Amino acid sequence: MKRKINYLQAICLMSVILISSCKQDFLNTKPLDSISSSAVWNDGPLATAFVTELYNGLGAGGFEEQMLASLSDEAVFTHTGRGINTINEGSLSPSNTGWVSGTYEWSTMYSRIRGCNLAIESLASSTIDEDLKERLSGEAHFMRAYLYHQLVRYYGAVPIITKVYGLNEDYSATRNTYEECVNFIVADCDTANTNLSGRSMDKGRSTAVAALALKSRVLLYAASDLHDIPTAKAKSATIAGYANPEFLGYVSGDRTARWVAAKNAAKAVMDAGGGGYQLNLSAPVSSQQAQLNYTSIAMAGASSAAGIDKSASSELLFAKYYIADKDEWGGPYTGLFNGPNGYHNWAGNTPIGLLVDDYEMMDGTSFSWSNPAQKAAPYTNRDPRLYATILYDGAGWKPRDLISGNVDPANQIQTGQYDLVVGGSTINFKGLDTRSSTIEDWNGSRTGYYCKKFTDPNPAIVENNTKQFIPWPFFRYTEAVFNYIESCIALGDEAEARNWLNKIRFRAGMPAVSDAGDALVNRYRNERRIEMVYEEQRYHDARRWMIAPTTLGRKITFIGVVGKFKPGKTLSDTYRYDPTIYDYTYTNIEDANHENRTWVDKMYFRPISRDEMNKNLSLVQNPGYE
Repeated sequence: MKRKINYLQAICLMSVILISSCKQDFLNTKPLDSISSSAVWNDGPLATAFVTELYNGLGAGGFEEQMLASLSDEAVFTHTGRGINTINEGSLSPSNTGWVSGTYEWSTMYSRIRGCNLAIESLASSTIDEDLKERLSGEAHFMRAYLYHQLVRYYGAVPIITKVYGLNEDYSATRNTYEECVNFIVADCDTANTNLSGRSMDKGRSTAVAALALKSRVLLYAASDLHDIPTAKAKSATIAGYANPEFLGYVSGDRTARWVAAKNAAKAVMDAGGGGYQLNLSAPVSSQQAQLNYTSIAMAGASSAAGIDKSASSELLFAKYYIADKDEWGGPYTGLFNGPNGYHNWAGNTPIGLLVDDYEMMDGTSFSWSNPAQKAAPYTNRDPRLYATILYDGAGWKPRDLISGNVDPANQIQTGQYDLVVGGSTINFKGLDTRSSTIEDWNGSRTGYYCKKFTDPNPAIVENNTKQFIPWPFFRYTEAVFNYIESCIALGDEAEARNWLNKIRFRAGMPAVSDAGDALVNRYRNERRIEMVYEEQRYHDARRWMIAPTTLGRKITFIGVVGKFKPGKTLSDTYRYDPTIYDYTYTNIEDANHENRTWVDKMYFRPISRDEMNKNLSLVQNPGYE
């Protein structure tokens, strides 16, 4: 034992000698795996890198495998066990919040807000170039405003945190009022607009116009029914009985002034946003051109498919872009997530019948299953945007043999069941894109529809694991136009509202409207529903308009398609859609087996999770979850 100790003593002594013989500079060597805070904020590229990382708080935008559309009357999520039913069936609670995207999850957003606060605080005393400092500060203010807006539109008022907490501090904080949250977000947007004005920014980074667009959205929401407490109380007993309505909206003040602020904010975007895409028309374009217009907007210049107008990227005011060199989940696999199982895709967020039914006829009248002619041919002579958005039975799609073999020379969506002669006998053939498909029978639409929007139409890009690089539109010009229209209607300027509403309709190949009063409100709401579908608008719109009980809470509907041979007609071996051979029957089916949707008024706001409530005892829970 003594010998071992002597050995240790000798080693220690040798170490002291070696260290003493080294140059003093050796002891001052900076660590190679970390960077000091002062180094970051006093070095332009490092400060830029820190602010660039803040954008990771945007996640995949809305291009997650589970999309917000499936929490609305746009879509249903095909697969089970993902927490979707918890929300749509009204059983969510503080201890069971169901599926919560990272783009609005409480602790995730506050972690990202801390990064924004650190950047804003550190840049104030930074020694980097003043112009760069101003730009980076503008970006950090925009990102902080965006993150807070995400929290507020899901949870109502939240604690406003502007400092960077250290260790062992008191982290508890009370919720600010809804009005204070709106004012705070608007102030950050104004700062971002000022700091970023006149700058040419790289794609994907915030801009002055993006800040104006965020401000427009926040002020529109602030003027809406859900956040005008007298109105909200009259429409909801749950909100009427809540002890802290100031967390949900404005308990007093001039609502007309809020609508004026929303109108002015929207007009500021329209004036600064470059005019959008094809909004200067005086008459409807053709149906074919309208489909190309709408697809071009969804592709935002990122597709090489025939007919796609790359100038449609002018619609995007702020977007999430994807690049081939970066391995990212989400956007590049949207086709895989949502495409037909007959192409070896997952059929995740599939359109429901309620959405398809809300597309107007080409003459501007409503579609109705009670109309015999429309029931017999439900996909004929409809709003052109339907054909650019929905894959329905018989719709042409990509070359199936590129991925599934030569089983469908016609390359058409097959979501029905049809007579077919095989081996000399007539069988009941289940379509290749049904849940009984011979290609894949576990991934298939339950609704009889698939989403086409946001999937690159280039026939050489057959989804499955082939990446696509379509940007996610956080803000586009047309949203600001809708915000302006809605504000005009609320303020009684119906002529101006119709003027801009018709511009959007003309681009979509739809006729002008002359509605007034409640009819104009309903027409506007449906137009916004159709134009902005799958863009994370409907879930919030239905709630802020307080129409959720009759929209988000409706039982979902599917479509049943049956094709029977006409007298004297047959088809052998491989099926194709052909109304000269088949009589087709379409049945609108209400179904509650997969999802028994129920609206409960507590769902106007999300619950603050029990973990967050336990960590911060100063928080007050939302109504219906106390």
